[in-house]
Parts: sequence; structure tokens; C-alpha cells
Amino acid sequence: MTPRATTKKVEKAPTKKAPAKPKAVKVKAPVKVKASAKVVLKEKGGHLRIKVSAYENKILDQSVKQIMDTVSRYDAVIRGPVPLPTEIKKFTVNRSSFIDKNSREQFEIRTHKRLIDIVNPDQKIVEALTNLNLPSGVNVDVKMM
Repeated sequence: MTPRATTKKVEKAPTKKAPAKPKAVKVKAPVKVKASAKVVLKEKGGHLRIKVSAYENKILDQSVKQIMDTVSRYDAVIRGPVPLPTEIKKFTVNRSSFIDKNSREQFEIRTHKRLIDIVNPDQKIVEALTNLNLPSGVNVDVKMM
């Protein structure tokens, strides 16, 4: 008897398919606002942007609270107060007038800022804000947007 050659089927391991590429998605262009829509916003009153700044944050917070109370009496929609970044100005000065260049002092001035938006202000609100007595050292910038 001769040995018989047998053949075995070798099963292949299942192959992994490459991940499918994401399909291209069309991005819609941003919608342009018509000029007539901008006019409508201005006719409705827009909003009043008040920027308040001071060197001391306690006085600043008191004056912002005073503004908020005045505006809330007239039932207006208020956004804020939003604290803006503190502006820091640093000054370096020689301690002595003549010899010691290595001996210096540093001073800084911090300007604290807050932002308040009043949506659709009435004439009464604007008049009440102009008659407001704020402490000295508080700067108020008002813009009509």
C-alpha cells in the first residue's frame, strides 16, 4: 500500500475591510441679511451699550448695580453686567536719582471694566440714565447700536 496523499483545505482568516471613507457633505453658504432687515432693527430701537470703567472694583460694582436698578424699574431687558478684562498698566521707576540702577520700583494702574446692554430702550430709560449720579472716578461710555 502506498501512502495516499491527502489534501486539506486550509481556511483563511477573515480579512478586515478598510474603513469606508466619509462621504463629502455639501456645506450651505451663510444666509445674507437683507438691508431691509437691518432697517427694521434700527426702527425698533436697537440696543444701548453701556461700558463702565473705574480704578476700584468696589465702586465700579456699586455704580453698575445702581444702573441695573434704574433700568429694571422700567422693565427693560438687560444683558450683563459682563466683566471685561482688566487693563493693567505697569510703570518701572529708578528708586534713586543717581547711582543705583539695579534698585527699581514697579507701580501698576488697574482699570476694571464692565459691559451692560439694554435691549430696545425707551426715552424714559435714557432720560433716567442721564440723571443718574454716579461716584467720582467712574467713567461711563454709552453707545446706541
